[in-house]
Amino acid sequence: MNGSSSTAVGGPTWSADQVGRVAAPLREQVVTLVRDAILGFRLQPGQRLVERELVEQLGVSRATVREVLRQLAAEGLVTVVPQRGAVVTALSAEDAADLYQMRAVLEALAVQRFVERATAEQVRELRAAVTAIAETADVDDPQAHLGAKDRFYEVLFRGSGSEPLQQTLAGLQARVRLLRAHSLAEPGRPAEAAAELTAVVDAVEAGDAATAAAACAAHIHHASATALARLRADGPPPA
Repeated sequence: MNGSSSTAVGGPTWSADQVGRVAAPLREQVVTLVRDAILGFRLQPGQRLVERELVEQLGVSRATVREVLRQLAAEGLVTVVPQRGAVVTALSAEDAADLYQMRAVLEALAVQRFVERATAEQVRELRAAVTAIAETADVDDPQAHLGAKDRFYEVLFRGSGSEPLQQTLAGLQARVRLLRAHSLAEPGRPAEAAAELTAVVDAVEAGDAATAAAACAAHIHHASATALARLRADGPPPA
């Protein structure tokens, strides 16, 4: 798929059969389908999201499609471009570098606060979460690995005991997941990430906030180098 393609090119990314099988509200189901397609690169950065085609493929109303696109735009995964409509967000290498620098500062602080404030049960949950990351590292299922990492950060941020920090990080989360998907698509990177985050948890269990924060910052630095190299190699999407 290229940047000027619509969702119809290369076969459907989803089908109406995927909607309506579970109890979640319809809009949430469609948001999840489109979000997962973006994070799994079945919808490419810069690709147009044509309302009419989404309505036909998903079997939902135009109003639902518009609500879904508005939500994903608020998350930073979709961008509304004049004269083109909604497209999958294509982060520039410069924007990605800024996001990684923000992550390094904020997540290192979250790790420090976790060491200071987390309960013993939350520390055990963090160990279980990083074990799950390691278990998915060699599985050919990027969504499983992304899901395991989501769980790790959910435990970490909650255990930090800082509402302002959690709110700020939540605002970055969708774009961070997009960058994470770029990084983890690189062969060998999931296993490296698992080892780096295991070092973070080792330091957390030892009660060493400084070492844990430094290990967290190092993990983000390595993820940044991988993702930025991939973004720069791919170049900007076609107009």
